[in-house]
Amino acid sequence: MIAALPNHARIRPFHDALHRPQNCVRTPCNNVYMLLPKIDLAPLILIKSGEPVYGERALDDLRRRIRVAAPDAVITAIDVSQYNSGQLAMLTSPSLFGEQRAIVVPDLEKLNTAFQSDLLAYMSSPEPDIWMILKHNGGVRGKKILDACARAKVPTVAIGKVANKDRPSVVTDEVKSAKRAIAPEAVHALVDAVGSDVRELLSATDQLLADVQGKIDESDVHRYFAGRIEATGFNVADAVVAGNTGQAVELLRHAQHTGAVPVMIVTALASKFRTMAQIIGLRSNAIPVDLQLNSWVADKAQRSLRVWSQRAIGVAICEIAQADYDVKGGSRDPWYSIERAILAIGKARHLR
Repeated sequence: MIAALPNHARIRPFHDALHRPQNCVRTPCNNVYMLLPKIDLAPLILIKSGEPVYGERALDDLRRRIRVAAPDAVITAIDVSQYNSGQLAMLTSPSLFGEQRAIVVPDLEKLNTAFQSDLLAYMSSPEPDIWMILKHNGGVRGKKILDACARAKVPTVAIGKVANKDRPSVVTDEVKSAKRAIAPEAVHALVDAVGSDVRELLSATDQLLADVQGKIDESDVHRYFAGRIEATGFNVADAVVAGNTGQAVELLRHAQHTGAVPVMIVTALASKFRTMAQIIGLRSNAIPVDLQLNSWVADKAQRSLRVWSQRAIGVAICEIAQADYDVKGGSRDPWYSIERAILAIGKARHLR
């Protein structure tokens, strides 16, 4: 407990917080630690988390900053799904000991009616000497609170869900925040090995940062994560393009047994070979091609064309078209159709 806070650690009155010029920091997938310092501790802070692991990091960061500002602060977490009416009033009533207090709501979207009512009432006149952090993890439940926070201009960290196309930047941002370097090939190898779960991707990146000295390259990823390739459509397609037909079939069968959708496998194959065909068109100037690709996707397609002839790509596209027809109702066994197409494309790779 503390008798008083130093001037630099005391929170500002709530009316000051309402008129901050930058009350909301938005980050679709960027490293949260690099952005949080833009938001000061305030009587109310909202974290809108579309990506659980980043939301947890944001909350942990604010907890640490509370401990720095007030080492003896009493931090209370509220389970709003089990909340009883009047609890908030008890937690925010004046204290005889004058200790700094903070209230954390880690799952605002689970609130019950009693908490919603009490919180809306509290927000109309929050205690200036209490920090309250609300974390909402998505969904429509709790919308009244979110709307009230928006109207009151509550300082907000808005974290969007990481799209699949942004997964490489999850790795690069994490590495940059540690002031380290990683090769682009290593980034994409790690994404391929670990998969789409952002929490696992960050954990794998942190493991590499801890275990590898200097710049992280592709061989480091293979050494630590060999055998962890996720069975997705794009991994199947990558194996086909690389000429690893046996691995592609193995991944395909694994995808089948883990609930993958046949159409998505074919879509990934089509995407890979369509990009290669577009690169060929761009080189020949025979047809106008408007390529809207990430540079690393285009570079990867360029490298693949060193071993794929135009004739081989034409055969592959025809096989994929047949598989597409089969998985959309043209065959009673769509998985067999995809496997047949993969084997046929594997043979066509050698055509010149």
